[in-house]
Amino acid sequence: MPESKYRQQTIRAPRGTVLTAKSWLTEAPLRMLMNNLDPDVAENPHELVVYGGIGRAARNWECYDAIVDALTRLEADETLLIQSGKPVGVFKTHDNAPRVLIANSNLVPHWATWEHFNELDAKGLAMYGQMTAGSWIYIGSQGIVQGTYETFVEAGRQHYNGTLAGRWVLTAGLGGMGGAQPLAATLAGACSLTIECQQSRIDFRLRTRYVDEQAATLDDALARITRYTREGKAVSVALCANAADILPELVNRGVRPDLVTDQTSAHDPLHGYLPSGWRWEEYQKNAQSDPHGTMQAAKRSMAAHVRAMLAFSQMGVPTFDYGNNIRQMAKEMGGGKRL
Repeated sequence: MPESKYRQQTIRAPRGTVLTAKSWLTEAPLRMLMNNLDPDVAENPHELVVYGGIGRAARNWECYDAIVDALTRLEADETLLIQSGKPVGVFKTHDNAPRVLIANSNLVPHWATWEHFNELDAKGLAMYGQMTAGSWIYIGSQGIVQGTYETFVEAGRQHYNGTLAGRWVLTAGLGGMGGAQPLAATLAGACSLTIECQQSRIDFRLRTRYVDEQAATLDDALARITRYTREGKAVSVALCANAADILPELVNRGVRPDLVTDQTSAHDPLHGYLPSGWRWEEYQKNAQSDPHGTMQAAKRSMAAHVRAMLAFSQMGVPTFDYGNNIRQMAKEMGGGKRL
């Protein structure tokens, strides 16, 4: 049986100049690990999830405790080895060697499939570390604001004579990476409407001021966007809904955004993309009881999402994803032609 991935515990990294480890070379990774799980940073810290669907800082809470214990006792000439979020050894090395070596989610190509990984994950034998969750260097949505801003600005240069004033961006996803989109859009001078299926994520972005407002309904959201673009204001609006429902509805209504993109966690159909018509709690339950059926349902919704994006593209709206693999997932269900 896998060990616990849930614990009702609040993690805060130590601050100041007092050591909790034996040296600053080990204090640094200890604080980095703990900062990744700070509730002001992590998306779901009680389950060790930092961002990106199931991107974790440690394999389970027992492994987290063991890592913290090892780091606090590690000597200046020792190296801690971490394998998919689990400490597997401490070796005598030298003071110029790395204090921590980490390898996450490494599978040989034949077995490098989501199905095999999910099987290992369910058994407590692997961990998805994302880019900076399992390597303990996540800095929140601020890490992607600049790149997202530059992308929007470049779209303005290429398609709208160098300015996004009076324009609006339609997108989805307010997780750790997608949460940068509304702020990046306003910095670029545009309004934005971001669809997010979890209210808790909208609350997080409102509290941290990455998004300005939340609309109660789609009609309310469109009214706000219309008003703000007419007034030349750059205001970001969030809507709690499912992108697989909202984008096709906007196409049916003939609504024409100025840019369309997406940054949902579509790379992970089992944990990161809510199927149309499902509640989040139902999604989590079905992911455990029927992973294959859950993934297929998520991919069908992604296909509907991408078909709507293609429809916007055919209207002449600049449309692109943000490298989240949604087109590949849709293609597997027959819905992912070239944007």
